[in-house]
Amino acid sequence: MKFIIARHDGEEDEITSQSFDSYDEAYDILEEIYADICCSDADYDDRPYYEIRELKN
Repeated sequence: MKFIIARHDGEEDEITSQSFDSYDEAYDILEEIYADICCSDADYDDRPYYEIRELKN
């Protein structure tokens, strides 16, 4: 089973061009991206929104 990270706006970037062998591997990448955002003062308009999707065979 493979996983990808997709952007909600449909754009492609260096993150969306990768595939991952596990959900956890993809999650770790997103955790690095969002780790510096504090929920109380986050300005989410400055960053794209990503989600992890399973690749269907």
